[in-house]
Amino acid sequence: MLTMTQINTIRTSYFEQGKNVAEISRETGKDRKTIEKYISQESFNKTTPEQIKIAGPGRPNKLNKFKETIDEWLLEDLKHKRKQRHTGKRVFVRLGNKFPDTFDCGYKTVSNYVTARRKEIYKGSNDCFVKLKHIPGEAQVDFGAAEFYESGKWYDGKYLAVSFPHSNQGYMQLFKGENQECLFEGLATIFTYIGGVPARLWFDNTATIVTSVLKAGERKLTEDFIRFKNHYMFESVFCNRGKGNEKGNVENKVGYFRRNLLVPVPSFESLEEYNSFLLGECQDDGDRNHYAKDEKIQFLHEDDARNMISLPKEPFNPCRYERIKVNTYGRFTLNKGLHEYSAVPKLAGEYTTIKLTANKVTVLDGNLKEVVSHDRLYGSTRQESIKWLPFLNQLAAKPNAIKYSGIMDKLPDQIKEYLNRSTNSEKSKLLKTLAQIGEKSSFEKAVEAATEASRLETFDSDSLKAIYAYQNMTGLNLAEAIVPEGLQNMKQIIPVIDAFDVFLKKGGDMRC
Repeated sequence: MLTMTQINTIRTSYFEQGKNVAEISRETGKDRKTIEKYISQESFNKTTPEQIKIAGPGRPNKLNKFKETIDEWLLEDLKHKRKQRHTGKRVFVRLGNKFPDTFDCGYKTVSNYVTARRKEIYKGSNDCFVKLKHIPGEAQVDFGAAEFYESGKWYDGKYLAVSFPHSNQGYMQLFKGENQECLFEGLATIFTYIGGVPARLWFDNTATIVTSVLKAGERKLTEDFIRFKNHYMFESVFCNRGKGNEKGNVENKVGYFRRNLLVPVPSFESLEEYNSFLLGECQDDGDRNHYAKDEKIQFLHEDDARNMISLPKEPFNPCRYERIKVNTYGRFTLNKGLHEYSAVPKLAGEYTTIKLTANKVTVLDGNLKEVVSHDRLYGSTRQESIKWLPFLNQLAAKPNAIKYSGIMDKLPDQIKEYLNRSTNSEKSKLLKTLAQIGEKSSFEKAVEAATEASRLETFDSDSLKAIYAYQNMTGLNLAEAIVPEGLQNMKQIIPVIDAFDVFLKKGGDMRC
């Protein structure tokens, strides 16, 4: 199986450079069947466990600490004639002389790396050549910054802007951050909405897709971006470093969107629904004249549409998979330790795989099945997202298990106080009841019930169930309510509210 870089070389040679299968076979050393297989491949989603699974930490490559030195030598070679450039053997000898005490790599390891890097450095690229003519079907991509409120919570967010310079038509999508998943999701959503893919897309040298810019003008791209661009078949073009004005149309569009679609600061309940609304607003914005052409934007945009690439049969799955270590409390962190998420108790102390999208962080088990999902956290402050139900169920089964006592300590203070004040004989039932409430309603409702039960000093599961039912009387379906054992067969329960309050304050003493 070839790497994404090798596959991209084959497809670029065929689709962009016009080479035939025989020429590509001679240049790459791959047989015709292999070349034809990757030319005809339509989907570049990761669909099999082998593609998705990520190996845990392995043995470090001994050559890593010498790669920077090798790269310096190979880049220096660009200044000299081809016959006076480094071979794998010469690099091997020089490394031995330069690092006599630490260099212990084999010749084959060095030679393979030199061969691969020489191909990357010397093959040349026209990516840095900028065509200033606005060709129909080409688009430019950039991010802008914008604040917004979702369900009353403030976010210092970002928005993806895609503009078509020929027509000045633009589209945008709003996100809570700026990363690879946001870029891919935004582009894929816009492609689907407009019913096609721009033949050529212009980008900055952003770290989300470009890992390095070499002296020869070549870009070293991330594997995921190579996968994405091959899935949609567009050509990627990058501005010269420090020359963001080369895609000035989208930079103007970023400001236009901010002034016209993001003032006043947006406030909504669902980001997904608001992004659908924004696409419609962007489409309607085309019903005005082009700033320099005596024609409406929407009519000029029809020229763009005629020059776009058809959508692939299968949409791209804009996600990323990562291998992480779950700590002994059943938690893991992302974003350099700032954002903490919960897994499940059985994964405590283990490595597992997580799936990252623009808005979700999903924990997968060994069979790559979802076990718990979180809203993705963004921002530069410490935050946590904890799903307590799996831990409550585990603790209910083994309330005194030493293995999980650390997890017990991490529970919210209201729950801890309530459980600590209960007897050991009741603790298991209370945990089970809290889990039932959480599954039926929410963990927040379970915390509310435990807080009130603690205030009333009632530490039995039947009272906890009754308090939960009382707190949620509005719209209560008594047939589905959690009721004490032995009362489930009653056809109707008619609460007497005043007496009910007195009963709870007396701790359940029927003589009141």
